[in-house]
Amino acid sequence: MIKKLLPLLLVTLPSWGGEISAERQQALRDLLKQDCGACHGLTLKGGMGPALLPETLAGKPDEFLADTILNGRQGTAMPPWQPFMNRDEALWLVKLLRGNN
Repeated sequence: MIKKLLPLLLVTLPSWGGEISAERQQALRDLLKQDCGACHGLTLKGGMGPALLPETLAGKPDEFLADTILNGRQGTAMPPWQPFMNRDEALWLVKLLRGNN
C-alpha cells in the first residue's frame, strides 16, 4: 500500500530547495485553481477573497505576497498554506500569478 502512495506523496509534498519539478509545478497549479479559486474565484478575478490578477498584485513585493500565502492573513478567511508548500514554491506561485511562469 505504501509503495502505491509514495509517488502521490512525492508529487504533493513540498520540495525542499532546488528546482521545482514539473510534477510539483502541476500540483501547485491545481492547488491554485481548486483551493485558491474557491475563495478568489475560479478565474482569480475575486470572490470572497480579492482578485489575484497581475494588475491587482502590481506594486506588492513578492516577499509580501509569499508571506501572505505561507502565513495567511489574521482576521480574514485567508489560511496559512505553509503546511503544504515552502517559500520557494510560494514565490513560484507569485511569479505564476504575475504571468511570469
